[in-house]
Amino acid sequence: MKRFIILLTASLLAFVPAGAFGFRWKQIPVDASRTGVTCPSADNVPEAMGRMSGRKYVAPNGRVFKGSSVTAKVARLMLDAQPGMASVKEVIGVCPTGLERGGDESLLGDWAVDILMSGAEKEFGRKVDIGVLNHGGIRIDMPQGEVLMDDLMSMFPFKNYLSMVTMKGTEVKALFDRMGRRPQVVGGVKLVVKDGQVLELLVGGEPVDDDRIYNVATIDFLLSGGDGIFGGREFVETFNSEQLVFDVMLDHVRELTAAGKPIAKERDGRVDDLTERKRRD
Repeated sequence: MKRFIILLTASLLAFVPAGAFGFRWKQIPVDASRTGVTCPSADNVPEAMGRMSGRKYVAPNGRVFKGSSVTAKVARLMLDAQPGMASVKEVIGVCPTGLERGGDESLLGDWAVDILMSGAEKEFGRKVDIGVLNHGGIRIDMPQGEVLMDDLMSMFPFKNYLSMVTMKGTEVKALFDRMGRRPQVVGGVKLVVKDGQVLELLVGGEPVDDDRIYNVATIDFLLSGGDGIFGGREFVETFNSEQLVFDVMLDHVRELTAAGKPIAKERDGRVDDLTERKRRD
């Protein structure tokens, strides 16, 4: 049920022009203790959400609600909506442990930016050195267990497109200096910061060469000034595509599932914010 609400919110927001008004994304926990309702897949709606018997609603835990009750009226609306949502209830993969977002480095962030980098290599035919995503572009955690299509849609609900830029080493340093105060989701690097200052920056295990040209995979939202990550004038070349970030992630998950592999990621310590670590300790 919670996943449905998140998906519905994302769908509504998709029709609102960017910048039309400010909003905050918020997950609202749903208390199903009265009904036993859980999030359905495409083929277990009665077991997960219950059923209508005439005007009465029979919940998964066996409790019966009169047709005039608010619970029954809401249940009818939700059940009537399920056939049209069957495609987004498809189980597309399995994540044995779940992957969390947020923090100076997250498993879900590492997973997503690494896929973005490999997707850019396929799309643009060049080796990618660095990947950059914003924390705000990943909206919910990867759930533990079965992963539905609407889980992935809720993770990446925005129309962000796969892009790549080439940058001189001096501009790469400037990019990460700007990110020092709040490291974003990055790949291909080892970044150590303290009190907003970059103490160490390695790309591919090597110090940044001021004169070298680096290929950086990212998204069009950031290239257009989103979150103030890129300055906009530091690119040698810019490459845009018509691939949504969501589609890049979906293709990867389908490849994993077809190969019988789970969705998984191990932390590699690519970002170390010493100030945040001290605060946590």
